[in-house]
Amino acid sequence: MSEHIVYPRVYVGIFLILLVGTIVTVLAAFQDFPGPLNAIVALTIATIKATFVVLYFMHVRYSGRLIWLVIAAALFWLGIMFALTISDYSSRDWLPITSM
Repeated sequence: MSEHIVYPRVYVGIFLILLVGTIVTVLAAFQDFPGPLNAIVALTIATIKATFVVLYFMHVRYSGRLIWLVIAAALFWLGIMFALTISDYSSRDWLPITSM
């Protein structure tokens, strides 16, 4: 079985992308976006950085179809868990806290 050779410059490039992503994350943390946009911006940056880590440092980019299927199944399951959590969270009757 032959393995794909990844040159060190690819790893350095991905490291620099992740470094820029970290700087953007810190800069975004000091901004006050309107409404729920703070969480959306933070999660978008984190998703992009996680995608680079999974694709290159975990070698999924050069893997076979079975690995891609496992990754897709894991993301599908994560989506199900998020959907169930959000539906539970949004369906609760939130009462204000009263002092006793």
